[in-house]
This record gives sequence, structure tokens and C-alpha cells, in this order.
Amino acid sequence: METGLISLVLSGLAFSVSAATAWFTLWRRGSVRMTRPALIFFGPDGSRGPAKVFLRMLLYSTAERGHIVETMYVRLRRGGETHIFSTWILRESGLSRGSGLFVDRRGIASDHHFLLPQDGSSYEFAAGSYVVEVFVSLVAAKSPLMLTRQVVSISEHQADAIRRTDAGLFFDWNPAEGRYENRVDRNRTAELNELLSKSMQLPNPIRLHEPISPREPER
Repeated sequence: METGLISLVLSGLAFSVSAATAWFTLWRRGSVRMTRPALIFFGPDGSRGPAKVFLRMLLYSTAERGHIVETMYVRLRRGGETHIFSTWILRESGLSRGSGLFVDRRGIASDHHFLLPQDGSSYEFAAGSYVVEVFVSLVAAKSPLMLTRQVVSISEHQADAIRRTDAGLFFDWNPAEGRYENRVDRNRTAELNELLSKSMQLPNPIRLHEPISPREPER
């Protein structure tokens, strides 16, 4: 009697473990998360382009199944003003328009560029406190999901520097201090992109000026 009861209990435990494993690996949907951005950039796109928000972070899924990110955007708030940077540019093998991204538990660390919609909108980074919010739209989800909210500040001196055509403001996360440290520097995005694109180019094919006629057999 006791042997049969022990076998029944062990079978029940084994079934529970199998069901839990199936739940976490096959059925559990989980969600998408992101790490705190290691770098945030405010400034022009390139040397003379429109305003851009740039972030470097890791996207990952909390479930084994993974998720498909349909699109991403940034909402930038300062005081009572709100602007949406809805044009998503992703760096994979090169810079390309974001048009879907599969995110699994291993995660994807990448550069994300966010620009204003191409409807004639413009934006100027003024002095003040900014709230940076990153949103993703997942396939089959009813509404966008906010992944992070970070607060950074721009001084009057820095705002004046950003107005220059080749300057931008970089916010580097300092884990020891638990805050972002900002610095004004040249926007080297255009130079970096050009350098990367050159390094990715294949050598030009060899062109022959005159066709080579087949060699006649010796007599």
C-alpha cells in the first residue's frame, strides 16, 4: 500500500515538473524588456540633419518563445511639450529602416536611431529636464508597450552648443554613481557610418579592356 502511494506521489511530481517546463518553454508568452540605455544622444542626424535621439541598449524576451517587434518609437517630454520620434532606424549589418525584429531570451544589443516623422516637423533641443520614453509595438498586441523611462537634463550652455551644426549631447550611464554623465561632442555618426560602409564594400570586379582571344593550338 505504501509502495503504491509513493509511486503515485512520484508520478504526480514528475507530471508537475513536465507541465511547468512546458509552460515556461512552450506556452508562456512573457514580454519584451530592455536594459537601461548605456548611451543616449541628442543632436542632429549626421552633421546637418534633423533632430535625432539615439540609444544603445539590449532588447530581450522574458519567455522562451520570443517576440516580434513590429516597430519602435521614442516619446520625448520637456515641461508640457511632447514630441514623438517615430522614424526608427536600426543598425544590423548596416543602417536600415526598422521593419520588424525578432527578440528572444538571449537578447539583441544594437544601436537605435529615432527621427521625427518626415512631415516637415522640426525640433530644437532647449535647456531643461527631459523624460525619454521608449515604446515598442509587438505583433498581435493591442497597444504599444513602454520599455523604459529615463530622465536627463540639458544646461543653457549645452543647449547653445547643440545648436551648432556638428555638435551633439551624449549621456553616458555611470553605474558607480547611478546617473547619466553628459558631454557635448562632435556628432561623429556620419563619419562612423561612412567608415563602416567603406569597410563593408566588396572589391570592384576586375575589368579587362580587351577580350582575350582563345589561344590557337600549336601545330
